[in-house]
Amino acid sequence: MYAVFRTGGKQFRAEPGAKLRVPTLAVEPGESVTFDEVLLADVGDGVAVGAPVIEGASVTAEVLSHGKDSKIIVFKRKRRKGYRKKQGHRQRYTEIRIDQVSL
Repeated sequence: MYAVFRTGGKQFRAEPGAKLRVPTLAVEPGESVTFDEVLLADVGDGVAVGAPVIEGASVTAEVLSHGKDSKIIVFKRKRRKGYRKKQGHRQRYTEIRIDQVSL
């Protein structure tokens, strides 16, 4: 059984026991979090598609840790003008483990 849910403007496929890195959540490690915006779910004999969400469906997960991804470099330049700008960015994330997919 799996479900596709939305959090932080992105979509993730959730299966029980899977570990995911989602955009940062304001929840302490060890606590449980529930995602109610389930867009698609496997119901055994087929697939249920929401319009836009499936009513009453949810995904429950446990927060494992918070962290930052590896650094990406943003480099801008304009030819013949001597303009160069280098900037780095590290995206924050929350690592979760999916406990239950409820339909």
